[in-house]
Amino acid sequence: MTDTLTKLASLIEARKQASPDSSYVAKLQHSGLNKILEKVGEEAIETILAARDVEQGASKDKLIYETADLWFHTLVMLAQLDCSPAEVLQELERRFGVSGLEEKAARG
Repeated sequence: MTDTLTKLASLIEARKQASPDSSYVAKLQHSGLNKILEKVGEEAIETILAARDVEQGASKDKLIYETADLWFHTLVMLAQLDCSPAEVLQELERRFGVSGLEEKAARG
């Protein structure tokens, strides 16, 4: 699973240097953080709506598709801010064995 994230993060990083005319990632990166954040928000809403549809009996296909879009755009956001998926995975790993309720209470 992490191989896919690693490959995608490498591809996104490489495309940051491409011409905005030749790469969607480069176009987003050159548009700036606010445009990337708009896309993350848009994809988050589409994911939420797809999840509601699944709860109402719709196929999971659209939920999977929209979640992939959300993850992709989140990776573009991380790359724009010089963060890596590995850092996010490390944080998730750190949380293993910690009660979600306790972790949330500790944030205060």
